Amino acid sequence: MSLPRLIEALRSQGVADCELAIVLGSGLGVLVERVRNARSIPYADLEGMPKSSVPGHAGKLVIGTLGGKRVVLQQGRVHLYEGFAVEEVTRAVRAFAALGVPELVLTNAAGSLRLDAPPGTLMRITDHLDLQGKARLPRVQAQYGTPWDTTLGSELDAAARQVNQTVPQGVYAALLGPSYETPAEIRMLRKLGADAVGMSTVAEAIAAHGAGMRVCGVSCLTNYAAGITESVPNHEEVVEEGRKASQRFCDLLEAFASRGSQA
Repeated sequence: MSLPRLIEALRSQGVADCELAIVLGSGLGVLVERVRNARSIPYADLEGMPKSSVPGHAGKLVIGTLGGKRVVLQQGRVHLYEGFAVEEVTRAVRAFAALGVPELVLTNAAGSLRLDAPPGTLMRITDHLDLQGKARLPRVQAQYGTPWDTTLGSELDAAARQVNQTVPQGVYAALLGPSYETPAEIRMLRKLGADAVGMSTVAEAIAAHGAGMRVCGVSCLTNYAAGITESVPNHEEVVEEGRKASQRFCDLLEAFASRGSQA
């Protein structure tokens, strides 16, 4: 019964009036500073909301206006590697969908598998590889095919041009974690067609799409994956590179949110 309780908690906070939901990955929470008339709600005050223990995930919702649109920002997510079930990892986005929020932007910090996409690159997710090895949600809560909306993706590309950014497109591979991948695993992922690798996002995309939301996504490539260069990935680097890219990330997401707005 946790999902119904969370839906009612979010309804009482005005989430049903939001036009766009954004999930903020590690080190990307700075976007909340762009939200006007912002109201912050700690997860502890939302019955049924799972709480992350990972650094870089603040654990609060922020509701307000971004780019002239009413938005809800999820500042911090929970992960399968923390021991949460798929139902818990996807609970917030399914609650957003149940309240009628039509669009979802999923963001994350990820490792780059491409030398031409160095740390600090923002990549638009075009598709994914689900290699997390966890049971998905019941069939009624998922749909076949890719969850990544091509129209929203094109609008994200247009927002990038509007703010004079080059945002490459690529495939995101999701592994369970929490350990970083080995060089051999990265060679495998490159052969499978992945451009970036991380430990989140895919279950949320599938669940939100299955619940009727339109979904797009952005990876902030915060490090080269193991074996691409001689550097060794670590979480402190992930958060720091996210911080360095924060201005461009905020510009991109604000421009995207402003589509069709008079603000």
